[in-house]
Amino acid sequence: MDTMLETLRPRAMELGPAADMTAGGNWRAATDADRVMWLVLDRPGKSVNVIDRQVLEELNALIDRIEAERPAAVVLRSAKPAGFAAGADINQFVGASTDDIRAMLGQGHIVLDRLEHLAMPTIAVIHGHCLGAGLELALACRFRLAVAGASLGFPEVMLGLHPGLGGTFRSLEIADPIEAMTMMLTGKPADARKARRMGLVDTVLEERHVGNAVTAIRTGEMPAREAGLRQRAFGLRPARSLAARQMRKKAAEQASPAHYPAPFRLIDMWEQHGGSASAMRRAELDSFAELVETPTSRNLVRTFFLREAMRGAKSGRSDIRRVHVIGAGAMGGDIAAWAARQGFVVTLQDIDLKPIGRAVKAANAMFAATLKDPLKVRDAADRLIPDPDGIGIAHADLVIEAAPEKLELKRSIYAQVEPRLKPGALLSSNTSALPLEQLAEGLADKSRFVGLHFFNPVSRMQLVEIVSHPVVGSETARRATAFAVELSRLPAPVRSAPGFLVNRALTPYIAEALLMVGEGIPKERIDARAQGFGMPMGPVELADRVGLDIALDVSASLAERLGTQFPQTPPWLAQMVREGRLGIKTGGGLYDYVDGKPRKIHVDAIPDGAKDDPDLEDRLILPMLNAVVACLREGVVENEDIANGAMIFGTGFPPFRGGPMHYARARGIDEIVERLRALEARLGPRFAPDPGWAELSQRVD
Repeated sequence: MDTMLETLRPRAMELGPAADMTAGGNWRAATDADRVMWLVLDRPGKSVNVIDRQVLEELNALIDRIEAERPAAVVLRSAKPAGFAAGADINQFVGASTDDIRAMLGQGHIVLDRLEHLAMPTIAVIHGHCLGAGLELALACRFRLAVAGASLGFPEVMLGLHPGLGGTFRSLEIADPIEAMTMMLTGKPADARKARRMGLVDTVLEERHVGNAVTAIRTGEMPAREAGLRQRAFGLRPARSLAARQMRKKAAEQASPAHYPAPFRLIDMWEQHGGSASAMRRAELDSFAELVETPTSRNLVRTFFLREAMRGAKSGRSDIRRVHVIGAGAMGGDIAAWAARQGFVVTLQDIDLKPIGRAVKAANAMFAATLKDPLKVRDAADRLIPDPDGIGIAHADLVIEAAPEKLELKRSIYAQVEPRLKPGALLSSNTSALPLEQLAEGLADKSRFVGLHFFNPVSRMQLVEIVSHPVVGSETARRATAFAVELSRLPAPVRSAPGFLVNRALTPYIAEALLMVGEGIPKERIDARAQGFGMPMGPVELADRVGLDIALDVSASLAERLGTQFPQTPPWLAQMVREGRLGIKTGGGLYDYVDGKPRKIHVDAIPDGAKDDPDLEDRLILPMLNAVVACLREGVVENEDIANGAMIFGTGFPPFRGGPMHYARARGIDEIVERLRALEARLGPRFAPDPGWAELSQRVD
């Protein structure tokens, strides 16, 4: 029994003789009794490894030592529990010129080429995350051993780039070329077992078997894998050309070449040079250095840093372990499910059992789709507990109210809940628009009440607005922010105001589109123009997906509070709602839906005489910008970075444009104000430039 328990117990990472060493730099290096040299990457003061110039320079010096000492084998692995390496250090590209970047990458290629051509077996032992430049380092080794649970990928496309340290050609030589190209084009990682199937790693093993696997490689019992038939087939230009056409078609369905050039550049490189590693190397270096300088890449890097800054808003732990959600509708059920998925124990309450049942069913589907591992799916399902009687309130560290947007209903819920809260528990609302100070009026302790505004669908939308009010406690706001990050969500602190930030800015975008529909402009043209700007979904379809009844309520509420600043709701929309055409949830709204997809005519098929507006794009986009400026002026949001991040991660504002305020500054504040005044003269006071534009023009971004 003791032997069995020892076998099942988690094992410390196998680091060979380097386990007890103190790193003098980024690497620890030591040779064991079998003459295997262990190189352990352990960047000091960092929780994860990233690859930068210093890491590669130190590795180059270690290769000098390897060539001199001639060990029997070389093992590369990480000492960080999080994984092998998270990729390249993006900071090294900021502000660097094309020539500097090309030179930097060229030096990196020299180091990895030296590693690849070492005479003895080289072995990368991969656990956790192995991404980008970390994976490129592993690909330069002759063998790759993946510890179960490892995740490998090329996320560079998310930064408007493609691999730049040899990944574009080494991955194609080692793995199935189509699978490797798909990985680079989508940025989606592969788990260890999929990486094994596609040929990216040699074997998948448990940590306790790492030492034996290294011995098997050293003694020749595990031979290196040879290139398969598919690698040889795609060495021929005709085969690549055929596959490249399909790849371009799929890539174009996801993004425009004008907005996201990197995938199309990679496809071109592979089609032209995929039969020659040396030609691919030259093309990779030139292309990467050029892409770094593009506005798309610069803005996607900017977006990356915005995301990191939002995550960095977390200070300390939330100390929230148990969550109680009131309201099992679409939002409440999704919030409860996502919290359970992320490890929180969640009780879900509703006055009716049917919505709880639907929410649990939807949660199980989401668990299966996102967690993959049956044991993890089971554990997440166990953490989501139906609770129609609200027993979990007394045990919860956080109660989230997700009831319909009716002030008195929410207040009545708080009156019942607050007396049952345990000491230190927080009470929050998922309200999307109601003022928190009004919601909190009947509370005995308003300081522990806060807004947690999630976005639909919760499992995909990364933003959570942390909504404060005049007497919210600083500790409450801190814990709510930490909780959002612990949910793997991005917190955006905002002040209670009509629509907060995101709805205040997004609703005019939808409302203006509906006015244009009423003017006779084809809805497909409106949606296509918005998507041409870079929005992930057109405003007409978005209104259907939000629900026309909800869009009507939110629009009417904001129009009442903002007056002439806001478009008036067209009467025909209210009539559609009365007739029960509410959008996708009823099978029809502005569009009809089949299997959840809108029935649209292609924009090219719109008759030549159909109505258009040369200002259509500005009519959609500029009201969003104007609303964000108003929120900055009113103090609803603290600064432009938070506003940019919130709009990118909460509305899908095109990341390649760097956020609405960055786009405004790039386009020119004076030009935008002039365009707003022209639209105001033609269409009315809803386009009047906010006074905050004058302040922005005097402030440096």
